[in-house]
Amino acid sequence: MGAGDGARTGFERYLRLLGVPARPPGLAALAELTSAHLSRVPFENVSKLLHRRDPAMRLPPLERWLDGIERHRFGGTCYANNSRLGELLAHLGYEVRLCGADMSRPDVHVVNVVRLDGREYLVDVGYGAPFHAPLALDANAPQEVELGADRYVLHPRDDAGRSRMDLVRDGRLRHGYSVNPAPRSIGEFAGVIEESFAGSASFMNALVIVRHAPGRSLALRNMSLVESEGLMHRRTLVATHVDELPEVAETRFGMPRTLVRLALVGVDPSRDVWS
Repeated sequence: MGAGDGARTGFERYLRLLGVPARPPGLAALAELTSAHLSRVPFENVSKLLHRRDPAMRLPPLERWLDGIERHRFGGTCYANNSRLGELLAHLGYEVRLCGADMSRPDVHVVNVVRLDGREYLVDVGYGAPFHAPLALDANAPQEVELGADRYVLHPRDDAGRSRMDLVRDGRLRHGYSVNPAPRSIGEFAGVIEESFAGSASFMNALVIVRHAPGRSLALRNMSLVESEGLMHRRTLVATHVDELPEVAETRFGMPRTLVRLALVGVDPSRDVWS
């Protein structure tokens, strides 16, 4: 089997895990893929913590990443989730480019921009957000996506072609990013990815697992579980000690508690590093 055959087999497996057949490129097909990805591949840092001492897993090879999804209900953060989805989209014939996005520092987030029928769309399955449908980047008015206590606002492009996404939670601006429209390769983010594994990095000092379904989501953020449906949400303190979290991750998200326990060794998720 040649390298091309191996990649094709990997993408066939990817689609099988998403539960989506290969379809010709189109907006409805893209939305189907994006929504399935959010439902089947969580935004999570358990796998990141588990492999923090393995340089080969800074960005897991496709087959090992798919193993994590299939065997352990893992997913990843933006670097894995968005770059792998972008590769799948390119394999399916989409015109897609990986773009960096600025947060507190330049280019610490990555997203996909897909061009269809002369329009460009934001596709982001690596932000823990309910972006089930692609969001048009050429819209003249802000676009909003709401779920539970969260409201995401995509603003019209500025004069430099940059798009701003804001996360408003409980009525307060909490987070966001600005998309840089230039195409990038995932290799250009090697330094940023390496920094995300540093001992002081946010994802090395917290626990987050977010899984979406249309109209609802389940999110474990440190010691609290947030269940959202429509515009309603319920926040529950589900642990008072780190040793209780592996059971929560297994019962609510299907992740093996033994692996979650290993991932959390030396991690103190009792404080919110993003506050």
